[in-house]
Amino acid sequence: MKLSINRIIKYLILSDLIFYAGWGLINPIFAIFIVEKIQGGDLIVIGTATSIYWITMSLVRIPLGMFLDKRRGEKDDYAFTVLGLLLAALIPFGYLYITLPWHLYVLQVIYACSMAMSLAGWSAIFTRNIDKGHEATEWSLSATGYSLGTGVAGIIGGYTVEKFGFNPTFIGVGILGLIGVILLLVIKQDVTKEKWVPGSFYFSFKELFNK
Repeated sequence: MKLSINRIIKYLILSDLIFYAGWGLINPIFAIFIVEKIQGGDLIVIGTATSIYWITMSLVRIPLGMFLDKRRGEKDDYAFTVLGLLLAALIPFGYLYITLPWHLYVLQVIYACSMAMSLAGWSAIFTRNIDKGHEATEWSLSATGYSLGTGVAGIIGGYTVEKFGFNPTFIGVGILGLIGVILLLVIKQDVTKEKWVPGSFYFSFKELFNK
């Protein structure tokens, strides 16, 4: 069966696949990282770090979604999607330098806010551009891309940490995250209907607060 997917949806799914494949490298072994590399890292620190991420993202995502819903057009949705994903992609590089629980907690807050920001914009763009009559299929492709990337990367992540250590693995996660961001830049003109020029993303994001 031939499936036709429009360009925007295709790149949103592909970006997700690459980005979450990166995080899939460390998700299964992140608790081990905390215990081995964080001073005083124990089950309480692991649980606290996990809770901080999910609670923060839950509290932040709805207000961000309401903010975006009040803005006309997709410039703001696109800006939030790209900037949020970019900030999230930089988090693994921060893991290279943390040594104390509070360092981890700060990064978890930033990561949660970044993901809430990106997901709020991503969901709006995906919903508006989904192909009519293929809604269930394309949402399923999105979920499959996320799950497949995370699942396959879990095996690879365990191997890379065992062979090379945590730092090279975190660098790999960050690089894959940045590739996910680059894939979103490819569809800037499709989403915003504006030609991409250097620096235009900065100014389009700045415009959010000048309307």
